[in-house]
Amino acid sequence: MATRAHDTAADVDVLLVGGGIMSATLAALLGTLEPSWRIEIHERLDGPAQESSNAWNNAGTGHAALCELNYTPQKADGSVDIAKAVTINEQFELSRELWAHLAGLGRLPGAEHAVTHTPHMTFVRGAQDVEYLRRRYEALRAHRLFADMELSTDRETIASWAPLLVAGRDADEPIAATRATSGTDVDFGALTRAMLDDAVARGATLHTQSEVVGLRRRRDGLWRVRVADRRWNGGGKRTRTARFVFVGAGGGALHLLQRSRIKEIRGYAGFPISGQFLRTTKPELVARHDAKVYGKAAIGAPPMSVPHLDARVVDGGRALMFGPYAGWSMKFLKQGSWGDLVRSVRPGNLVPMLAVGMRNLDLLTYLVREVTATETQRLRSLRSYMPDADPRDWELITAGQRVQVIKRGKGGGVLEFGTELVSSADGSIAGLLGASPGASTAVATMLDLLQRCFPDHAEAWGPQLHRMMPSLGGQDWDAAFELDQMVDGGTLTSGH
Repeated sequence: MATRAHDTAADVDVLLVGGGIMSATLAALLGTLEPSWRIEIHERLDGPAQESSNAWNNAGTGHAALCELNYTPQKADGSVDIAKAVTINEQFELSRELWAHLAGLGRLPGAEHAVTHTPHMTFVRGAQDVEYLRRRYEALRAHRLFADMELSTDRETIASWAPLLVAGRDADEPIAATRATSGTDVDFGALTRAMLDDAVARGATLHTQSEVVGLRRRRDGLWRVRVADRRWNGGGKRTRTARFVFVGAGGGALHLLQRSRIKEIRGYAGFPISGQFLRTTKPELVARHDAKVYGKAAIGAPPMSVPHLDARVVDGGRALMFGPYAGWSMKFLKQGSWGDLVRSVRPGNLVPMLAVGMRNLDLLTYLVREVTATETQRLRSLRSYMPDADPRDWELITAGQRVQVIKRGKGGGVLEFGTELVSSADGSIAGLLGASPGASTAVATMLDLLQRCFPDHAEAWGPQLHRMMPSLGGQDWDAAFELDQMVDGGTLTSGH
């Protein structure tokens, strides 16, 4: 257990690296479970939620597997595997429950519009994909978590759900769509800031422009953390000692975990992928599209590059986004260094990196094609979802940087497109690698961390965690404590 009483005093009990949704979630949980613990958060930029958690650096999809096809692969026999979709949906429900609980206690001020009711849709074209969507719908619809899902191949019905998808489309093209009205759009930036504000109000300390540059485990079990003050009048570097460290630094987590020298990080590497979106705030368009519409990824494309046309609500303002258009950069953070990729190479991860590179030539081909895409090619992609799109209505914005996980595996190395929690054997340090579904499943990920790193507290913390998240622990979802609607006219409301 990372925070067992020690003879040696530490500056803090818990030190969180990074001011994003993961650190904010862990601070909310630990600040509730152990209000006497000293918690310190260090963010390298001048404010929290400016990298991956920033609302314009992600799609804002509350990933519940309602619309994302990569969570429901088709098997060789034609059937659809929904196991991962069910898991993702359950994990997002935990996030909803925690947010509702905090909101009900008045602990999320300023995040009233962070979660907005937005239907989730899947849209496909062509006879083969229409048949796949029908099979997917039948498999999901049989599960109680997806009971509100609808399927239609009727153009008028689909147009009533999302007019921009149908206007101007060839009448002979086979199309189909599913819709789940329980979907959400999430401003993870606003949620992060609200949770960190609450953590500070409850005793935590937040340092901005404070970059963790080194980690070493001392003989007495404490972590010696070197921190650089990046303010213009800062005081240089200083050292903090902590009983437990969480590295929630997004793409920067790999470097810091490597510097910690824990054996569990050996063999891990990262593959950075950047992205861009087209965005419009034109009122006539925004008013005609109130859904998040996902489709099928191009051959060779990573799951995070699945095209989607999304309604967004950020800081109370409405917009539409389409993308992402994948790119490639050697940076691990949007505001990182061009040397990030090179500096991450170690003798222990070189073989996995080479093996993944050799076996994923289709991905590399896809990225080259995306990087060299012209404005005309980007417009063609948009018009596959919105045939009447006018390029003058849209602007190109750069999204956040993602670092996919490479690790040892079959054939020398494997490329993972999810998130992965890495923790030391003694539970004194943990860090999060990877990308999607990331923010949506932050609560489930941090609960996993609590179980791994604080097993001695499981019995004492259990009742409180269940009060905060009634469906925790694999209870029957129909019998779980009923969760009031989080989304009521675009406002976070009480969970109970």
